[in-house]
Amino acid sequence: MLPAFWGTVSGPLTRQDVPFSWHPGCPVPPGALRAIRLSYVGFDGAAHAGKIVVKASVARQVVKVFSILYRARFPVRRMEPVDAFHGSDPRSMAADNTSGFNCRRAVAPGPPQWSVHAYGLAIDVNTVENPYVEAGAGVQPPAGAAYASRSVIRPGMAYTGGILVSAFRSAGWRWGGYWASSPDYQHFSVNGR
Repeated sequence: MLPAFWGTVSGPLTRQDVPFSWHPGCPVPPGALRAIRLSYVGFDGAAHAGKIVVKASVARQVVKVFSILYRARFPVRRMEPVDAFHGSDPRSMAADNTSGFNCRRAVAPGPPQWSVHAYGLAIDVNTVENPYVEAGAGVQPPAGAAYASRSVIRPGMAYTGGILVSAFRSAGWRWGGYWASSPDYQHFSVNGR
């Protein structure tokens, strides 16, 4: 039997709390961010402790989402702030990490623009099981190629009608798996971008 779910939200963060994921010029200051420590169920079926950084305004929504996932025993591989990977999104994805805030540009055509992650308003979940399939450019992370076809549902995957997608939807968040040309199966955000 799993212990009860727990989730605690920190006070305002400082530059020292986000040494690699935040830098001058980011669209939100560190003080607008919160670190959430929470329990999650791993692929081993056991309870684990994780930490995710998001904007203060959505912290309670994120706790709600992960409490739903915990009760459903939805498996999460790993949950650490991107700072554990020195702010490298590719390294975080390769580690199958679930993370939120990272002050970086969007992977999108057109002029450079901030990713929704740069505002602390997006979360990527189980990045290997839920890869970003970029039209004409391959799959990110590369290990996610084994999960690019969504015809076989496996543990940790996001899919229409599944608990991961519905848990985020219950908080009003949208899923990148619905993007037509370049589905981003790991990506959940407040505005659908």
